[in-house]
Amino acid sequence: MCLLLPLASCANSSVGESLQKTFAADPKLEASAPTEPSATPAVSTTPQPLPSVTASESPSPVLSPSIEPSPMVSQPGITSIPAFSDSTVIGASGTSDGSANPVTIAPGTTDNAQPQPTPAVIAFTDLSKTPKELQQYVSDLARLGILTPATENSKATAAANGTLFAPNKVITRREYARWLVTANNRLYASQPAKQIRLSTDNVQPAYQDVPRTDPDFPAIQGLAEAGLLPSPLSGDSTTVTFRPDAPLTRENLVLWKVPADTRQALPTASLDALKQTWGFQDAPRIDPKAQRAVLADFQNGDLSNIRRAFGYTTLFQPKKPVTRAEAAAALWYFGFQGDGQSAQEALKTLNASPSASP
Repeated sequence: MCLLLPLASCANSSVGESLQKTFAADPKLEASAPTEPSATPAVSTTPQPLPSVTASESPSPVLSPSIEPSPMVSQPGITSIPAFSDSTVIGASGTSDGSANPVTIAPGTTDNAQPQPTPAVIAFTDLSKTPKELQQYVSDLARLGILTPATENSKATAAANGTLFAPNKVITRREYARWLVTANNRLYASQPAKQIRLSTDNVQPAYQDVPRTDPDFPAIQGLAEAGLLPSPLSGDSTTVTFRPDAPLTRENLVLWKVPADTRQALPTASLDALKQTWGFQDAPRIDPKAQRAVLADFQNGDLSNIRRAFGYTTLFQPKKPVTRAEAAAALWYFGFQGDGQSAQEALKTLNASPSASP
């Protein structure tokens, strides 16, 4: 207030004008100053969307399953190879005629898992003609793909009547050898140590009448090399022929099959022992080579081949030809005194396997 009073008194004087000029604003500053104050920009709190990125701009594109490259299996020192696909054929199981059925690996399994092979099942149209007591045995082996059609089942017959098994027809020695190898290997599919190896065509034939070109050579030669058939390989120098198309007899059925059951040396046999065990009236007619197998078969109880194929009998009739249904009954079970495998158990395992076809 003290300052304003002197100034007010000098308002119209020269001193007042001088002071007014002193405190007046600079004209240059007035020209450069904005006429109105700028407003403060508003800040939005709403998040803005990110800019879209095209496929060409993406640093790591995602591959669809249809174009995903095959995974590689690599180990130190081993060249990388493509992993197996779901349908890769990695092995084969020996069939009855010496050929092979492909084995398909199920997803998530490896070749070390020993998957069950899917058998080629044949729809026989005459199994109802099988004797009632043997029907279950024949049916189980047919479902396992072990049995083969009758040899006279031509294409014309098959077209007219379907595929015939001919259960009451006499089986040949070659057919039984073929089924024997196939049944053993199919029932013991998960136990390679118990399988009978098929022979190759680069070995010396054991029999003069079964050359390497014979379709059943791998099975017949394999049985001879395993010592399951009498041959020069087993020290029987007098057996130089196999007679593949001759009828199979009862004593030969037992002689070839029992060693595959017991997996051990056959016992010493005598006529008295056969009479005391089986009570066969015709025991003297049994070939001495087969007597040991017949005696060992008795020790298998109700699972013996003779009881299963021929039922109760006091006459063995060793030279009587065997029917195809009787041969199938004998091959339904492999084992000795409860330690073995049946076709029924093999079917359960096959049906439970992920690789089994529906």
